[in-house]
Amino acid sequence: MLLGSAADRHEGFLTPTSATPSGRSCFLVGLVATNFGQLDEGGGHMAGLSRLDGKRTLVIGGGGAGIGRSIVRSCAAAGATVAVADVDAARATEAADELRAAGHVSHALSGDVRSSEQLEDVIAGAAERLGGLDILITVVGGQVAFVPAVRLHEMTDEDWDTVYDVNLRYVARAVRRVLRLFLEQGTGGNIVSIGSVTGFMAAPKQAGYGAAKAGLYSLARTVAAEYAADGIRMNVVAGGAISTAVNAGPSDAWVPEIPAGRYGTSEEMAAAAVYLASDEARYITGQQIVLDGGVSVRGPFPE
Repeated sequence: MLLGSAADRHEGFLTPTSATPSGRSCFLVGLVATNFGQLDEGGGHMAGLSRLDGKRTLVIGGGGAGIGRSIVRSCAAAGATVAVADVDAARATEAADELRAAGHVSHALSGDVRSSEQLEDVIAGAAERLGGLDILITVVGGQVAFVPAVRLHEMTDEDWDTVYDVNLRYVARAVRRVLRLFLEQGTGGNIVSIGSVTGFMAAPKQAGYGAAKAGLYSLARTVAAEYAADGIRMNVVAGGAISTAVNAGPSDAWVPEIPAGRYGTSEEMAAAAVYLASDEARYITGQQIVLDGGVSVRGPFPE
């Protein structure tokens, strides 16, 4: 379950921008990072990493803030060229400008991932600016930021559809479009999506969110089975209670429920995403890496 402010969860809606590091391009639909487990003592990125060198990457669905922003930074630090997509054009531009100021190649894009037309425009724009795409990372998701947290029988059809739009439907659309692009390019490709432990755990009053995230993992497994022979991989990073820059941290009441005794960080989520996007994980596909401090092995979420 990814915890954060409404602004953090909305950041995942598509947006085009401009800034890139020399190397590979990345499309962030939600996130990309540096060396898995290779963070400095302060949780920052270690210098000199080139795990994504030359990769063209698109980060979609909130690339300008929170987890998405950490992924963008990590992707660039790992040597990728990055297209930052966010529903907030100013936020995407700020993220891309930060990368360019650090000597990276980056582009800013803006659009709402719930719109198939805007999603198509962002993906096409990223491919045009980067000269193609190697990696797609999708980030945005959540329930309580978009609809009320209620028991299942109280949930309306409209709210159920909204939760599916921001957690699964836009990802499926983006994946279908990028798969066509990868096949046209003929050089394979990589998709990483941000998921949640609610996709395989009981989470009271988050039935829609959990069902959508379960569907996301199923999608990744199907893509893996159907496209591995084409050199295309898809994996998921499932987060538990994650603190972001947008939201200093969830309520302290959650800490006793986490065996690790703390919240996860957006940098840790980004590191896992970068690892899965890198060639070091080239034999990993259709899998889900869980970052939850042990929550999922402890038992169901409290209500």
